Amino acid sequence: MTGGSLFSDRAGFHVRAGRGGHGGLSFRREKYVPKGGPDGGDGGDGGDVVLVADPSLRDLSSLRRRHRIDAGNGGGGGSARKHGARGEDVELRVPVGTQVFEGDELVADLAHPHARAVLARGGRGGRGNARFVSSTRQVPRFAEVGMPGEEHEVELRLKLLADAALVGLPNAGKSSLLARISNARPKVAEYPFTTLRPVLGTVEAPDGRQLVVADVPGLIEGASEGVGLGHEFLAHLERARTLVHVLDSSKPLEPQWETIDAELSAYGAGLDVLPQIVVLNKIDLGPPPPFEVEDDRVLAVLAVSCATGEGIEGFRRRLFSLVPEPGPAEAPDEEELADFLVYRPRAKARPWSLLRTGRGFRVTGTPPSNEELERALREAGARKGAEVEIGDESFELA
Repeated sequence: MTGGSLFSDRAGFHVRAGRGGHGGLSFRREKYVPKGGPDGGDGGDGGDVVLVADPSLRDLSSLRRRHRIDAGNGGGGGSARKHGARGEDVELRVPVGTQVFEGDELVADLAHPHARAVLARGGRGGRGNARFVSSTRQVPRFAEVGMPGEEHEVELRLKLLADAALVGLPNAGKSSLLARISNARPKVAEYPFTTLRPVLGTVEAPDGRQLVVADVPGLIEGASEGVGLGHEFLAHLERARTLVHVLDSSKPLEPQWETIDAELSAYGAGLDVLPQIVVLNKIDLGPPPPFEVEDDRVLAVLAVSCATGEGIEGFRRRLFSLVPEPGPAEAPDEEELADFLVYRPRAKARPWSLLRTGRGFRVTGTPPSNEELERALREAGARKGAEVEIGDESFELA
C-alpha cells in the first residue's frame, strides 16, 4: 500500500482529439479510360480521447505528469474510392469515482466500474470528390477537408469509494489506527496534519470479506468553508458508507465530537446523516471518560490504544459487523450510462465547409470569422500564396 504522500487525487491536462483525414481528390486513370470519373475516397474520422473506470486502480498518480494527450488523426482518402483509416483512440484508465471538470463545470462522473466517458471527440473525415458527383456536376474537382478534433482543458478529481472513512481532529490517531487494522502504512508522527494525502487500507476478515478504509487529512474548525485542507478532505467522505470518528481520550471528548460533527453538517452532501462508529484512542494514557453524546447515528463506542494494541482486535471484528455490506449494484445499460456520465452536449456541426481544389481551397457557407477561416486553412496545410475561393471571389493566402 502506498503512503499518503504518493496518493494523487487530482490531475489536470490538455486533451485533443484527432482531426479527420482529408477527402481524396483523384480521378480514375486506366489504360483504356483516359478520362475516368472522380474516385477520391473519404478521409477517416479522428480518434477520440476516452476515460475508462478501472476498479483495480486506486488513484490518479499515473496521469499526474501528463500535460497533453493527443488522439490519432484520421487517414486521408485515396484513389479508387479507398477510405482513410480512423485515427487511433486514446484510452485513459482511471479509478472508479473519478469526476471530470472543465473549469467549474462537472462534465463526467465515472461512478461505476468500466464506465466510459469521451473527453474529446475526433473530427469528421472529409468527403472525397467521388461523393460530390451529381446530375449537374459530373466532374467535381474538389474534396472536403477533414474537421479538427475537439480540444479541452480538463481536471480529474477522485472521490474515494471507501466502505468506511476515518474522521477526527488532527493528531487524534487516525493514521495509527489504520496502520494497526489494515495493510496501509501511512506516515505517523506527533504533529497535526501528518496525513496530507488520503491513504487507503484494506482490512481482511477470517471469512475472506474485505473492507476498504480511508484515512484522510485531519479536520480543523472552518474546514467546511475551505479553511486548511477543507473541501479537498470533505469531498472524499461523500461516498463512504460509514464514518469512524476517532477521538483523543486524554482530552475532553464532547468538544472534539461536536467540532467535527459541525463541519460535516456545514459541508452537507449527506455527510451529517452517515452512521458513525466512535473510537476512543490513547486509553494507555489513562481510563477514558464516558462518552455522553446521545445520537442515533452512533452505532457503537469502542476504546483502543494504538500505542499498545489494546482493544484493536475487538475493534477490527466489530467493524465488520457494524459496516453494512454493499447491496448488489446494478450496472446501468450503455444508454443510461452515457446519459448519466456525460453532461457536455455534443459539439454542433460546423456551419461551413472547407474544400480542397486542384488550385487551392474553396469555402462553402459562411465562416464565423476571418481568424477561424485562416486557422482552418493552416491546419489543412494551406501555404502562403494558396488560392482560396469564397463565392464568386478568390484571394491568395498571405
